[in-house]
Amino acid sequence: MTAETPAGPGPAPMSLDRLVRAWRDLGATRSRNVKRDIIATVLQETPAADVDIVVSYLSGSLRQRRTGIGWRSLQELPAPAAEPVLTAQEVDYSMELMAALSGPGSAGLRQQALAELFGRATEGEQQLLSGLVFGELRQGALESAVQDGLAAAYEVPKEAVRRAAMLLGSTAAAAGALIRGGLPALERVSLQVGIAVQPMLAASAPDVAQALAKTGLPAVVDAKLDGIRVQVHKSGDRVRVFTRSLDEITDRLPLVTSMVAALPQDQLVLDGEALALRPDGSPETFQQIASSAATRSDLDRVDLSGRERLPLRPYFFDLLRIDDQDLLDHPLQERSAIMERELPDELLVPRLVATEVGPAVDLYEDVVRRGFEGVVIKNPQAPYAAGRRDSGWIKVKPRHTFDLVIIAAEWGHGRRQGWLSNLHLAARADDSDDLIMLGKTFKGLTDEMLEWQTKRFLELEVRRTQGTVHLRPEVVAEIAVDGLQTSTRYPGGVALRFARVLRYREDKSAAEADTLSTVKKLLPVSRS
Repeated sequence: MTAETPAGPGPAPMSLDRLVRAWRDLGATRSRNVKRDIIATVLQETPAADVDIVVSYLSGSLRQRRTGIGWRSLQELPAPAAEPVLTAQEVDYSMELMAALSGPGSAGLRQQALAELFGRATEGEQQLLSGLVFGELRQGALESAVQDGLAAAYEVPKEAVRRAAMLLGSTAAAAGALIRGGLPALERVSLQVGIAVQPMLAASAPDVAQALAKTGLPAVVDAKLDGIRVQVHKSGDRVRVFTRSLDEITDRLPLVTSMVAALPQDQLVLDGEALALRPDGSPETFQQIASSAATRSDLDRVDLSGRERLPLRPYFFDLLRIDDQDLLDHPLQERSAIMERELPDELLVPRLVATEVGPAVDLYEDVVRRGFEGVVIKNPQAPYAAGRRDSGWIKVKPRHTFDLVIIAAEWGHGRRQGWLSNLHLAARADDSDDLIMLGKTFKGLTDEMLEWQTKRFLELEVRRTQGTVHLRPEVVAEIAVDGLQTSTRYPGGVALRFARVLRYREDKSAAEADTLSTVKKLLPVSRS
């Protein structure tokens, strides 16, 4: 199939069952080239009208950014259909209708629509849909593999697909451009003020020295502030603010908007963090910052606890565009020089250029001591690699670990179907034999760990509820977290931030797991 004639072989819409078969094939291989070929074959069979939907589903996500569907909605599914009848278009249409529901009675209408959709789905299709709703299918085909498959299907350079996806905010949007105008349309895509681009991401290193070994010296060293990632676009008097996931939150950040609107430049695209500081210069807790920026649909995931929203202000570490100058492909040192010349110091993230390890370590230690996350060490020659976790940026932050007890596990979806995946984590009570749940995680689990824990957990099963196996508390895991936050969801009053499994501690019993008071030592001091 060529880019000049991208239409599919016929008008028949793409069946959801075909995508189920593709996901099974993708889950059965680890070869990137095989994944690419599987995806390319599916896309060659896809009618032009369905390509953006199919690309989204192969990338592991729905087109709708938010659907309002929660875990509880899928705990009691209708019996699966015997034969496949659903199409990708029908699923997308149903999800669009559910996403649009709001107001009194909307939860009941959404549940009814969800049951109707799942009632028409086969068992395999139900598994696929569940994984799409909760974003659990990304292990099967990373977005970059879908981009490779799209390039192969339409015989265009993969670099053109990746750049268009980066600048349009998604691979599905790049696929739409390719369908409409082939390779020339992809090549015409450029950074546009008002259209959020996929943010550049940082790889990780355990310490400053190892990070500098990857970036080389000299290196740019930025303080890593514990705020929310924001991309701010200014065009004349209008300012728009986007999150890392490209959701618009302009109305939630009036101080960010006003401070950028006051800048003299006509057009700007800035990358940075939004946060609030206490009078002593330390950051407010991440939980309060996230709550203050939360949209209405976020409120079920963020505990406001009756607090007023904080006035979040911006700190920028990158400049992607200024007036008519696109800086994406310029090296960081050029972008930095322009940003430092054009923006006031009060809007800039603390930064130094290190020519040796010592000053970088000093900044890291000072930043952590003041309550911030750590540092990001950057190659000054690196362009802005939007949408990629590039070695041009390396983050370094303290890693906190606890030995916690696994008290239950949930059955996985998508590629993890048939494995116990999402772990319920608990600490020991300080004054009794009780175990206090602190949160859940499915991060950090390899296929080997999934296989082992499924077998082991079933041996420890004491009871079962919908989708969850409850265990005798005998397995201890070493869990890494980025921090702790207060929470009304769990009985200990706290929840783990970004928990992931490092290893199982077969040398430890539940009686040797960490206590709640030990875990709570990590809790940041709350704002009074």
